[in-house]
Amino acid sequence: MFRSDLTRFADRAEAGRLLAERVKALGPRDPVVYALPRGGVPVAAEVAAALGAPLDLVLVRKIGAPGQPELALGAVVDGDAPEVVLNADIVAATGASEAFIAAARLRELAEIERRRARYLTGLAPVDPRGRTAVVVDDGLATGASARAALRALRRRGAARLVLATPVAPPETLKAMRGEADDTVCAVEAEVFFGIGAFYRDFHQLTDEEVIASIAAYRERMGSNA
Repeated sequence: MFRSDLTRFADRAEAGRLLAERVKALGPRDPVVYALPRGGVPVAAEVAAALGAPLDLVLVRKIGAPGQPELALGAVVDGDAPEVVLNADIVAATGASEAFIAAARLRELAEIERRRARYLTGLAPVDPRGRTAVVVDDGLATGASARAALRALRRRGAARLVLATPVAPPETLKAMRGEADDTVCAVEAEVFFGIGAFYRDFHQLTDEEVIASIAAYRERMGSNA
């Protein structure tokens, strides 16, 4: 890990290649790489390629605050019993009611199902049981989505959890170390104005780009994908 408030990645693929070097140095045993879509997919594809590991998705949706949808109250991740993780201090500060959170949860679960149908049609999920699950996103702000993903994968039987991200503020990383067995971050940003500030190209990926990225990875890796 290195500290910098000026480093900018060219794009998510470059960030993924730099991150992959650090993840590979951990020597993860029998790894599976799980991307947080949309933005985490091209980053995770580079990590998975470096490890020669399967690439899968962990579908998580942020629950935004009332009137401030970009402020994360928490997140929900799919599964047999959907995992909901809340940021208690933000819930209290915004006055979000239980009814508001319940409605948001249902709405975001519906979007998760839509994405699953678009992104993973015909692809069987990879079972993390007994394996090293490497969770990858293109950056962390509050870490709510990554926290939900890690807890869900732990519940599904992952033997070891690695959280890997190109950039995050130190306070978020400190909090996440209680969720993952290892955390890997290329840039620990003391001054943090948002993930996009650390990329020259940080356009919002479309569903079509995500699908194309997954297909390109599978073609690149062949039978190892």
